[in-house]
Amino acid sequence: MDKIENFYIESSDYIPEVDFNAETGVLNISGESYHEYTLEFFEPIFDWLTRYTAEEGKKIELNFRMSYFNTSSSRRFLEIMNLLEDYHYNKKGDVCINWHYEKNDLDMLESGEEYAEDVRLDFNLLPY
Repeated sequence: MDKIENFYIESSDYIPEVDFNAETGVLNISGESYHEYTLEFFEPIFDWLTRYTAEEGKKIELNFRMSYFNTSSSRRFLEIMNLLEDYHYNKKGDVCINWHYEKNDLDMLESGEEYAEDVRLDFNLLPY
């Protein structure tokens, strides 16, 4: 199997920083996400994740540290979590999700709680 390279997208207006480390399995998504074309933006992310999760039994830690995201981005985040949930249960993956939120940001806490209910994974709500 070909070696999977790290994946990185620098944050800018409307798009989050995406920093996926293929060696450590630590996947970070942070910042703001309200790009108008979320399907196009997230497509290479899904492509990378699909290739990365082709091999069974990897340990994956997904860290979200979002300050804002729109409904369209929210759907893509859930699709990412669903892909990892499938990996966890069907390919012996060891997956955990860390949802970081500012302790005063009740909207972001609520979003994390909703995701935690939607996926059957180790899901940590972590205030900072």
